[in-house]
Amino acid sequence: MSASKTAKNLETGAPSSGESDSKSNKLSNFLCFAVYSANLAFGRAYKPILDKLSLTYTQYIAMVALSEKDDQTVGTLGEKLFLESNTLTPMLKKLESLGYIQRKRDPADERQVRLSLTPAGRNLVEAVPGAPLVEATGLGEDFPVVQKSVVRLRDNLLKATQDGPAKD
Repeated sequence: MSASKTAKNLETGAPSSGESDSKSNKLSNFLCFAVYSANLAFGRAYKPILDKLSLTYTQYIAMVALSEKDDQTVGTLGEKLFLESNTLTPMLKKLESLGYIQRKRDPADERQVRLSLTPAGRNLVEAVPGAPLVEATGLGEDFPVVQKSVVRLRDNLLKATQDGPAKD
């Protein structure tokens, strides 16, 4: 079976027997759509929780990433979040104005801006406002397995796109 047929079967969940099944082209059979729509569902689930905190999801995950290690550069945070610094800067200024993070120029390199959570920001992250969403997924004990599988999927796709197009 060719790489393109294999890829189509993997994408749509179609049987690999080579049989054509018109039902396999259903949107609900596409893995990429399942991940995309799950992302949208997470956004909807987080929204009321984060609205109470006057935060967006992107602001919240930036704070979670900062809670892992203080004194990160904007560039390092951007790499973790898959965001460019021109997208991050206005969001980080907003978090600073809310009193959740501190932004300061690196004395060794004035071009670098270093970020740290304030005590208020750390308290907010440590309160784990999104914890009820783990239960809402309905995955129970499978949650860490699914999470690791999604991370592996993301990492494999990133690696494949960095290595260039697949060869037939």
